[in-house]
Amino acid sequence: MDVKTLCLGVLNRSEASGYEIKKAFEEGAFAHIHAASFGSIYPALNILCGEGKVVRRDESQDKRPDKKIYSITEAGRAALHLALMEPPAADRVRSDLLFILFFAQLLPAERLARLIDERIAWYRGHLQRMDCDDKAETPSAHPTPGERFVCGMGQAVYGAAADYLEQNRDTLIAEVEAAARFVAE
Repeated sequence: MDVKTLCLGVLNRSEASGYEIKKAFEEGAFAHIHAASFGSIYPALNILCGEGKVVRRDESQDKRPDKKIYSITEAGRAALHLALMEPPAADRVRSDLLFILFFAQLLPAERLARLIDERIAWYRGHLQRMDCDDKAETPSAHPTPGERFVCGMGQAVYGAAADYLEQNRDTLIAEVEAAARFVAE
């Protein structure tokens, strides 16, 4: 999914500033689905405005620069619909933690234990904040069936990841410690 489509998706839910779009990918409804940076969001919004798929209005703020608020147009909704009709690309897991754990044998056992424990806590914390019912963070405060489904899948993935780390943490650490002892001998 390109960033223009991601922005259209956020704006289809409600109008938003670039900052609010970024927050949707950091801690909002899309946090466990995709990532988008300011460096990609603002150029995408400029292109979408130029294509007539998004409109921008300036909202004045006290003692601060005007806030730029973006809204999707009918042309933007049509473009979003077309993008949603395309077959999705294969899912890919991009994880700094998994890359580090791939080389677990190069790390001290204490570091591994801390990394895994921190990630378990991160998953469990996110699971507590993921609310898929009517109290979920949506513009209407009533999530759509698709939003509830995706939230539930996010909970399943995060729960499974936390469970896997908990169940296999000690085995990995023991194997790394045994390999270190073997190399030292």
